[in-house]
Amino acid sequence: MQTQTVEFIRPVKPKTTPQRWSVEAVEELFKLPFSDLMFRAQQIHREHFDPNAVQLSTLLSIKTGGCSEDCGYCPQSAFHDAGVENRKMLEVSEVVRAAKAAQEAGADRFCMGAAWREPSKEDMESVVEMVKAVRGLGMETCATLGMLNDEQTEQLRVAGLDYYNHNLDTSPEFYGDIISTRDYQDRLDTLERVRKAGMHVCSGGIVGMGEDLTQRAGLVAQLANMEPYPESVPINNLVKVEGTPLADTADLDPLDFVRTIAVARITMPTARVRLSAGRQQMSDAIQALCFLAGANSIFYGDQLLTTGNPDVERDRALMDKLGMYPFAEKH
Repeated sequence: MQTQTVEFIRPVKPKTTPQRWSVEAVEELFKLPFSDLMFRAQQIHREHFDPNAVQLSTLLSIKTGGCSEDCGYCPQSAFHDAGVENRKMLEVSEVVRAAKAAQEAGADRFCMGAAWREPSKEDMESVVEMVKAVRGLGMETCATLGMLNDEQTEQLRVAGLDYYNHNLDTSPEFYGDIISTRDYQDRLDTLERVRKAGMHVCSGGIVGMGEDLTQRAGLVAQLANMEPYPESVPINNLVKVEGTPLADTADLDPLDFVRTIAVARITMPTARVRLSAGRQQMSDAIQALCFLAGANSIFYGDQLLTTGNPDVERDRALMDKLGMYPFAEKH
Protein backbone atom coordinates (compact mmCIF):
# COMPACT_ATOMS: atom_id res chain seq x y z
CA MET A 1 0.00 0.00 0.00
CA GLN A 2 1.37 3.42 -0.90
CA THR A 3 2.31 5.71 1.98
CA GLN A 4 0.39 8.96 2.00
CA THR A 5 0.23 12.12 4.04
CA VAL A 6 -2.30 11.68 6.80
CA GLU A 7 -4.88 14.32 7.53
CA PHE A 8 -5.20 14.13 11.29
CA ILE A 9 -8.67 13.24 12.51
CA ARG A 10 -9.82 15.96 14.83
CA PRO A 11 -12.84 15.12 16.93
CA VAL A 12 -16.07 16.94 16.31
CA LYS A 13 -16.87 19.26 19.20
CA PRO A 14 -20.37 19.02 20.62
CA LYS A 15 -22.46 22.07 19.73
CA THR A 16 -24.40 21.98 22.97
CA THR A 17 -23.77 21.00 26.55
CA PRO A 18 -23.52 17.18 26.65
CA GLN A 19 -26.45 15.36 28.18
CA ARG A 20 -26.02 13.98 31.68
CA TRP A 21 -26.76 10.27 31.81
CA SER A 22 -27.95 8.42 34.88
CA VAL A 23 -27.06 4.76 35.21
CA GLU A 24 -30.77 4.00 35.04
CA ALA A 25 -31.17 5.87 31.75
CA VAL A 26 -28.19 4.06 30.21
CA GLU A 27 -29.55 0.73 31.41
CA GLU A 28 -32.85 1.51 29.69
CA LEU A 29 -30.96 1.98 26.43
CA PHE A 30 -29.43 -1.47 26.83
CA LYS A 31 -32.93 -2.90 27.29
CA LEU A 32 -34.38 -1.44 24.08
CA PRO A 33 -35.47 -3.91 21.39
CA PHE A 34 -32.37 -4.67 19.35
CA SER A 35 -33.65 -3.17 16.11
CA ASP A 36 -34.76 0.04 17.87
CA LEU A 37 -31.39 0.40 19.59
CA MET A 38 -29.48 -0.13 16.34
CA PHE A 39 -31.69 2.33 14.44
CA ARG A 40 -31.18 5.03 17.05
CA ALA A 41 -27.42 4.46 17.17
CA GLN A 42 -27.12 4.52 13.38
CA GLN A 43 -29.08 7.77 13.15
CA ILE A 44 -26.76 9.45 15.66
CA HIS A 45 -23.70 8.00 13.98
CA ARG A 46 -24.71 9.44 10.59
CA GLU A 47 -25.33 12.87 12.11
CA HIS A 48 -21.65 13.18 13.02
CA PHE A 49 -19.58 10.83 10.85
CA ASP A 50 -19.20 9.28 7.43
CA PRO A 51 -20.89 5.94 8.21
CA ASN A 52 -18.57 3.98 5.92
CA ALA A 53 -15.23 5.39 7.09
CA VAL A 54 -13.19 3.70 9.80
CA GLN A 55 -10.17 5.12 11.58
CA LEU A 56 -7.23 2.69 11.74
CA SER A 57 -4.89 2.56 14.72
CA THR A 58 -1.96 0.25 15.43
CA LEU A 59 -0.89 -0.56 18.98
CA LEU A 60 2.67 -1.56 19.86
CA SER A 61 3.82 -2.83 23.26
CA ILE A 62 6.96 -0.82 23.95
CA LYS A 63 7.46 -2.42 27.38
CA THR A 64 5.99 -5.87 27.98
CA GLY A 65 5.33 -7.83 31.17
CA GLY A 66 6.26 -7.45 34.83
CA CYS A 67 3.58 -4.90 35.70
CA SER A 68 3.10 -4.26 39.42
CA GLU A 69 -0.69 -3.90 39.09
CA ASP A 70 -2.95 -6.90 39.74
CA CYS A 71 -5.63 -6.30 37.07
CA GLY A 72 -7.52 -9.58 36.89
CA TYR A 73 -7.76 -9.59 33.09
CA CYS A 74 -4.14 -8.78 32.30
CA PRO A 75 -1.50 -11.39 31.37
CA GLN A 76 1.22 -8.75 31.84
CA SER A 77 0.65 -8.52 35.60
CA ALA A 78 3.51 -9.79 37.77
CA PHE A 79 0.80 -11.25 40.03
CA HIS A 80 -0.29 -13.77 37.36
CA ASP A 81 1.50 -16.69 35.72
CA ALA A 82 0.25 -16.25 32.18
CA GLY A 83 3.48 -17.01 30.35
CA VAL A 84 4.27 -13.41 29.39
CA GLU A 85 7.98 -12.68 29.59
CA ASN A 86 9.15 -9.50 31.28
CA ARG A 87 10.99 -7.57 28.58
CA LYS A 88 12.87 -4.30 28.65
CA MET A 89 11.64 -1.24 26.79
CA LEU A 90 12.12 -1.18 23.05
CA GLU A 91 14.69 1.10 21.46
CA VAL A 92 13.40 4.20 19.69
CA SER A 93 14.62 2.84 16.36
CA GLU A 94 12.51 -0.33 16.82
CA VAL A 95 9.42 1.75 17.52
CA VAL A 96 10.00 3.90 14.46
CA ARG A 97 10.36 0.83 12.24
CA ALA A 98 7.07 -0.54 13.59
CA ALA A 99 5.35 2.80 13.08
CA LYS A 100 6.56 3.04 9.48
CA ALA A 101 5.28 -0.47 8.78
CA ALA A 102 1.90 0.41 10.31
CA GLN A 103 1.71 3.57 8.24
CA GLU A 104 2.51 1.68 5.05
CA ALA A 105 -0.27 -0.79 5.89
CA GLY A 106 -2.78 2.06 6.18
CA ALA A 107 -2.82 3.03 9.87
CA ASP A 108 -2.98 6.75 10.63
CA ARG A 109 -2.65 6.57 14.43
CA PHE A 110 0.15 4.79 16.27
CA CYS A 111 -0.34 3.85 19.91
CA MET A 112 2.48 2.94 22.28
CA GLY A 113 1.66 0.88 25.37
CA ALA A 114 3.83 0.07 28.37
CA ALA A 115 3.22 -2.42 31.18
CA TRP A 116 3.94 -0.59 34.40
CA ARG A 117 2.06 1.24 37.12
CA GLU A 118 3.57 4.58 36.16
CA PRO A 119 6.63 5.68 34.17
CA SER A 120 9.92 6.57 35.82
CA LYS A 121 11.99 9.62 34.86
CA GLU A 122 14.19 7.45 32.64
CA ASP A 123 11.14 5.82 31.07
CA MET A 124 9.69 9.20 30.21
CA GLU A 125 12.86 10.33 28.47
CA SER A 126 12.63 7.36 26.10
CA VAL A 127 8.88 7.72 25.55
CA VAL A 128 9.24 11.41 24.71
CA GLU A 129 11.76 10.55 22.01
CA MET A 130 9.42 7.88 20.64
CA VAL A 131 6.50 10.30 20.47
CA LYS A 132 8.59 12.91 18.67
CA ALA A 133 9.89 10.37 16.17
CA VAL A 134 6.47 8.87 15.35
CA ARG A 135 4.91 12.33 15.12
CA GLY A 136 7.66 13.19 12.65
CA LEU A 137 6.38 10.47 10.34
CA GLY A 138 3.10 12.34 9.96
CA MET A 139 1.07 9.99 12.15
CA GLU A 140 -1.20 10.74 15.07
CA THR A 141 0.34 9.55 18.31
CA CYS A 142 -1.22 7.87 21.32
CA ALA A 143 0.34 6.42 24.46
CA THR A 144 -0.86 4.33 27.38
CA LEU A 145 1.67 4.41 30.19
CA GLY A 146 -0.33 4.05 33.38
CA MET A 147 -0.74 6.83 35.90
CA LEU A 148 0.79 10.25 35.18
CA ASN A 149 1.69 13.28 37.28
CA ASP A 150 1.51 16.90 36.13
CA GLU A 151 5.14 17.02 35.03
CA GLN A 152 4.76 13.90 32.91
CA THR A 153 1.62 15.10 31.17
CA GLU A 154 3.39 18.34 30.31
CA GLN A 155 6.36 16.42 28.89
CA LEU A 156 4.05 14.43 26.65
CA ARG A 157 2.20 17.55 25.53
CA VAL A 158 5.42 19.28 24.56
CA ALA A 159 6.56 16.15 22.70
CA GLY A 160 3.41 16.39 20.56
CA LEU A 161 1.34 13.50 21.91
CA ASP A 162 -2.16 13.68 20.43
CA TYR A 163 -4.04 11.15 22.58
CA TYR A 164 -3.47 9.57 25.98
CA ASN A 165 -5.22 6.28 26.68
CA HIS A 166 -6.21 5.40 30.24
CA ASN A 167 -9.20 3.09 30.44
CA LEU A 168 -11.64 3.12 33.34
CA ASP A 169 -12.04 -0.64 32.74
CA THR A 170 -15.44 -0.98 34.42
CA SER A 171 -17.93 0.79 36.68
CA PRO A 172 -16.89 2.21 40.06
CA GLU A 173 -19.05 -0.42 41.79
CA PHE A 174 -17.41 -3.41 40.07
CA TYR A 175 -13.87 -2.04 39.93
CA GLY A 176 -12.75 -3.53 43.26
CA ASP A 177 -13.60 -7.01 42.01
CA ILE A 178 -11.08 -6.62 39.19
CA ILE A 179 -8.22 -4.53 40.60
CA SER A 180 -6.93 -3.92 44.12
CA THR A 181 -3.61 -2.11 43.54
CA ARG A 182 -5.11 1.10 42.15
CA ASP A 183 -8.20 3.11 43.09
CA TYR A 184 -10.83 4.25 40.63
CA GLN A 185 -10.05 7.84 41.60
CA ASP A 186 -6.43 7.30 40.53
CA ARG A 187 -7.66 6.68 37.00
CA LEU A 188 -9.94 9.71 37.03
CA ASP A 189 -7.10 11.91 38.33
CA THR A 190 -4.79 10.87 35.49
CA LEU A 191 -7.49 11.58 32.91
CA GLU A 192 -8.08 15.01 34.44
CA ARG A 193 -4.36 15.80 34.19
CA VAL A 194 -4.32 14.74 30.55
CA ARG A 195 -7.31 16.94 29.81
CA LYS A 196 -5.82 19.95 31.59
CA ALA A 197 -2.58 19.53 29.66
CA GLY A 198 -4.53 19.93 26.42
CA MET A 199 -4.22 16.43 25.01
CA HIS A 200 -7.12 14.36 23.73
CA VAL A 201 -8.50 11.67 26.01
CA CYS A 202 -8.84 8.04 24.97
CA SER A 203 -10.73 6.08 27.61
CA GLY A 204 -13.09 3.13 27.56
CA GLY A 205 -13.44 -0.21 29.25
CA ILE A 206 -13.75 -3.96 29.12
CA VAL A 207 -17.01 -5.87 29.05
CA GLY A 208 -17.52 -9.57 29.69
CA MET A 209 -15.59 -9.62 32.98
CA GLY A 210 -18.56 -10.95 34.92
CA GLU A 211 -20.25 -7.58 35.44
CA ASP A 212 -24.03 -7.37 35.43
CA LEU A 213 -26.08 -5.10 33.17
CA THR A 214 -26.29 -2.31 35.73
CA GLN A 215 -22.51 -2.34 36.15
CA ARG A 216 -22.02 -2.29 32.37
CA ALA A 217 -24.36 0.69 32.21
CA GLY A 218 -22.38 2.28 35.04
CA LEU A 219 -19.19 2.17 32.98
CA VAL A 220 -20.86 3.88 30.02
CA ALA A 221 -22.48 6.50 32.26
CA GLN A 222 -19.13 7.26 33.89
CA LEU A 223 -17.52 7.83 30.50
CA ALA A 224 -20.43 9.77 29.00
CA ASN A 225 -20.63 12.14 31.97
CA MET A 226 -17.01 13.27 31.75
CA GLU A 227 -16.79 16.96 30.87
CA PRO A 228 -16.16 16.61 28.03
CA TYR A 229 -16.48 12.91 27.35
CA PRO A 230 -13.46 11.18 25.73
CA GLU A 231 -12.75 11.88 22.07
CA SER A 232 -11.85 8.20 21.66
CA VAL A 233 -13.69 5.36 23.43
CA PRO A 234 -12.26 1.84 23.06
CA ILE A 235 -14.76 -0.91 23.89
CA ASN A 236 -12.96 -4.17 24.66
CA ASN A 237 -14.41 -7.66 24.92
CA LEU A 238 -12.53 -9.66 27.55
CA VAL A 239 -9.80 -11.83 26.04
CA LYS A 240 -9.53 -14.72 28.47
CA VAL A 241 -5.91 -15.74 29.06
CA GLU A 242 -4.92 -18.88 30.95
CA GLY A 243 -3.19 -17.97 34.19
CA THR A 244 -5.24 -14.84 34.86
CA PRO A 245 -8.06 -14.74 37.44
CA LEU A 246 -10.68 -14.11 34.74
CA ALA A 247 -9.64 -17.01 32.51
CA ASP A 248 -12.78 -19.02 33.33
CA THR A 249 -15.29 -16.17 33.11
CA ALA A 250 -18.45 -17.04 31.17
CA ASP A 251 -18.51 -15.70 27.60
CA LEU A 252 -20.47 -12.53 26.95
CA ASP A 253 -23.27 -12.95 24.42
CA PRO A 254 -21.97 -11.33 21.19
CA LEU A 255 -25.19 -9.33 20.79
CA ASP A 256 -24.68 -7.87 24.26
CA PHE A 257 -21.31 -6.63 23.05
CA VAL A 258 -22.97 -5.06 20.00
CA ARG A 259 -25.46 -3.39 22.33
CA THR A 260 -22.56 -1.90 24.31
CA ILE A 261 -21.16 -0.33 21.13
CA ALA A 262 -24.57 1.11 20.28
CA VAL A 263 -25.09 2.54 23.76
CA ALA A 264 -21.64 4.12 23.68
CA ARG A 265 -22.47 5.74 20.34
CA ILE A 266 -25.79 7.12 21.59
CA THR A 267 -24.36 8.54 24.83
CA MET A 268 -21.15 9.90 23.26
CA PRO A 269 -22.26 11.02 19.78
CA THR A 270 -19.05 12.68 18.57
CA ALA A 271 -16.54 10.23 20.04
CA ARG A 272 -14.58 7.74 17.98
CA VAL A 273 -15.94 4.44 19.31
CA ARG A 274 -13.23 1.85 18.83
CA LEU A 275 -13.85 -1.86 18.37
CA SER A 276 -10.83 -3.08 20.33
CA ALA A 277 -9.65 -6.23 22.16
CA GLY A 278 -11.57 -9.42 21.48
CA ARG A 279 -12.11 -8.66 17.81
CA GLN A 280 -10.04 -11.70 16.79
CA GLN A 281 -12.70 -13.96 18.29
CA MET A 282 -15.57 -12.18 16.51
CA SER A 283 -17.14 -13.33 13.26
CA ASP A 284 -17.36 -10.96 10.31
CA ALA A 285 -21.11 -10.73 10.95
CA ILE A 286 -20.69 -9.54 14.55
CA GLN A 287 -18.04 -7.02 13.50
CA ALA A 288 -20.41 -5.76 10.79
CA LEU A 289 -23.12 -5.27 13.43
CA CYS A 290 -20.63 -3.36 15.58
CA PHE A 291 -19.94 -0.98 12.69
CA LEU A 292 -23.67 -0.61 12.13
CA ALA A 293 -24.03 0.16 15.85
CA GLY A 294 -21.60 3.06 15.54
CA ALA A 295 -18.07 1.70 15.88
CA ASN A 296 -15.80 3.70 13.58
CA SER A 297 -12.30 2.89 14.75
CA ILE A 298 -10.34 -0.35 15.06
CA PHE A 299 -6.94 -1.53 16.16
CA TYR A 300 -5.32 -2.70 12.97
CA GLY A 301 -2.34 -5.02 12.71
CA ASP A 302 -0.89 -8.26 13.98
CA GLN A 303 -0.65 -7.71 17.73
CA LEU A 304 -2.69 -5.98 20.41
CA LEU A 305 -0.21 -5.76 23.31
CA THR A 306 0.10 -9.47 24.25
CA THR A 307 -3.02 -10.89 22.60
CA GLY A 308 -3.69 -11.46 18.92
CA ASN A 309 -5.41 -9.04 16.58
CA PRO A 310 -6.97 -9.81 13.18
CA ASP A 311 -4.33 -9.46 10.50
CA VAL A 312 -4.26 -6.68 7.95
CA GLU A 313 -5.44 -8.89 5.08
CA ARG A 314 -8.54 -10.05 6.97
CA ASP A 315 -9.38 -6.50 7.98
CA ARG A 316 -9.01 -5.21 4.44
CA ALA A 317 -11.15 -8.05 3.10
CA LEU A 318 -13.88 -7.31 5.63
CA MET A 319 -13.85 -3.58 4.86
CA ASP A 320 -14.05 -4.30 1.13
CA LYS A 321 -16.95 -6.70 1.73
CA LEU A 322 -18.82 -4.03 3.71
CA GLY A 323 -17.96 -1.17 1.36
CA MET A 324 -15.99 0.56 4.11
CA TYR A 325 -12.67 2.36 3.82
CA PRO A 326 -9.96 3.90 6.01
CA PHE A 327 -10.79 7.46 6.96
CA ALA A 328 -7.46 8.79 5.68
CA GLU A 329 -8.01 7.38 2.19
CA LYS A 330 -11.23 9.34 1.64
CA HIS A 331 -10.46 12.62 3.42
